[in-house]
Amino acid sequence: MEKLIQITSGRGPLECQWVVSKVLKTFLEELKDNTIDYEIIHRENGDVNMTIKSVTVLLKGKNIKEFLETWLGSICWEGKSTFRKLHKRSKWFIGIFELENLETANFNEKDIRFQTARSQGSGGQNVNKVNTAVRATYIPTNESVFVQDTRSQLNNKKLSITRLKEKVMGTYIQQLEDRMKETWNHHLQVERGNPVRTFSGTDFKSNYQDKSFKKQRNILKQKFKNYSNDLN
Repeated sequence: MEKLIQITSGRGPLECQWVVSKVLKTFLEELKDNTIDYEIIHRENGDVNMTIKSVTVLLKGKNIKEFLETWLGSICWEGKSTFRKLHKRSKWFIGIFELENLETANFNEKDIRFQTARSQGSGGQNVNKVNTAVRATYIPTNESVFVQDTRSQLNNKKLSITRLKEKVMGTYIQQLEDRMKETWNHHLQVERGNPVRTFSGTDFKSNYQDKSFKKQRNILKQKFKNYSNDLN
């Protein structure tokens, strides 16, 4: 199972950007505890160092749906702003949302069609007489690159694969960012009230209690595995 999750400060102030960075750290730690793989595929840094406006995370693994039930929605942090000490507000909200109906890009080198050609421009007799240049086309998207950097067809082919992958993934990321902007518009105002989790203090203490005991079970499983290995 795969899911794309966006953690966003919405249009919240700098304090909310700080909360996003703190929530991201806790979120990733719990993913590891639940043996869920992840990949950060987009990140928009905040207005000051160590803050984040939004981050998109690709989750891979089992039991993701159950895991997200304790995270999706509004997240609240209770505490005084360290950026504006005289500010009276003490509750700051961010949001965690699922980006639905998005397909991940799976680049497969088997889907590349290669064509050779004579290199263009100056370069001596080898350029004019030998087909050392390479045009690589990614069939699923019909995107292509033309490489003539070296006099070796093999080296140009390797370069074309690298550049084509960057181009295809770049297009995918751009599409993702466009979709994220749509999601952003839907959540310009992060929902206040009834947060799924609440944190407090500069140490970002969590007031959430996981009643599923998944973490404890995983710890016991690992201890049992280590014990079995010792016996063997």
